[in-house]
Amino acid sequence: MRRLMSSSEWAPTRTGTGVLSSQPEENPHWWNANMVFIPYCSSDVWSGSSMKSDKYGYAFMGALIIEEVVKELVNKGLDSAKVLLLAGSSAGGTGVLLNMDRVADQLQAMGLQGIQVRGLSDSGWFLDNKQYRRTDCIDSITCAPTEAIKRGIRYWNGIVPKGCRQQYKEGEEWNCFFGYKIYPTLRCPVFIVQWLFDEAQLTADNVHLSGQPVQEGQWTYIQNLGRELRSTLKDVSASFAPACLSHEVITRSHWMEIQVKGTSLPRALYCWDRSLHDINKPGRAPIKGCPVHLIDSCPWPHCNPTCPTIRDQYTGQEMNVIQFLMHMGFDVQKMAQQQGVEPNKLLGMLSSGS
Repeated sequence: MRRLMSSSEWAPTRTGTGVLSSQPEENPHWWNANMVFIPYCSSDVWSGSSMKSDKYGYAFMGALIIEEVVKELVNKGLDSAKVLLLAGSSAGGTGVLLNMDRVADQLQAMGLQGIQVRGLSDSGWFLDNKQYRRTDCIDSITCAPTEAIKRGIRYWNGIVPKGCRQQYKEGEEWNCFFGYKIYPTLRCPVFIVQWLFDEAQLTADNVHLSGQPVQEGQWTYIQNLGRELRSTLKDVSASFAPACLSHEVITRSHWMEIQVKGTSLPRALYCWDRSLHDINKPGRAPIKGCPVHLIDSCPWPHCNPTCPTIRDQYTGQEMNVIQFLMHMGFDVQKMAQQQGVEPNKLLGMLSSGS
């Protein structure tokens, strides 16, 4: 869409929210950090290096935009920084994974080896799984995730980091756009934030929650998606994965309210940041009660009671977790039988998020 590939409709100023907020009550750990917001208009998952051509009529230069921003920031004080944190949501979250090591190499080539590059990837850990219902690949919405990236990377002339590129033969660089495949190749530390039931992933998989009760096959598919995503995060050292149906969180004003196993996202990020500071200090004991690997174990969308509020698509009224599951066609009697518990006990478990 052309309107997403231009800055002509951007507001002249923006107020930072969530991790970009300058208010300590909303952003307790990084409120006084130097922040730079780079709006997304390259439509290439921050990977493109393609100039506008007569053939396509579009320029895709996301990777080059990041390079140029880093160059400019070096002249504005970045050269004296100790840490550079790249953060992004959705396509920006995937862009963090694709660009962290490249930015580290860029800074090193500029003689700035003392700056540690880190990543914060929100809602960008997508799966190249089989769609619930296969459709013809007409546009980015109808294409399966793998096919969309395969086609896109050719238009964009997409760049992937050297470490991941070496893992795949020529023509298979598309694998590097999927978090669980690129993660083992990364050198820079990264914190992964990912909803177990990500709305963008479900849309790409052709599971459309339009307000009508879901079919049994859809419900099974959604539960399997949560299990599959959970399994891809088991070896990720720093992660926060609530069992919620949502998309993006780090720049939302409610980002402090979400918890996994009693720990909020800002607290987990503080623990991660502290652990990286302490890693080079021999004898420094880990902070008690400061976990950085937090993945929900409950099996249903919104079984975590701290999930963002869901509203009925038609009435606008708020729904609690039981109302939401009923709305989706959740069969309490059948699920209770499968779990070997009484229906009332199951409802109590759902209400408490256990």
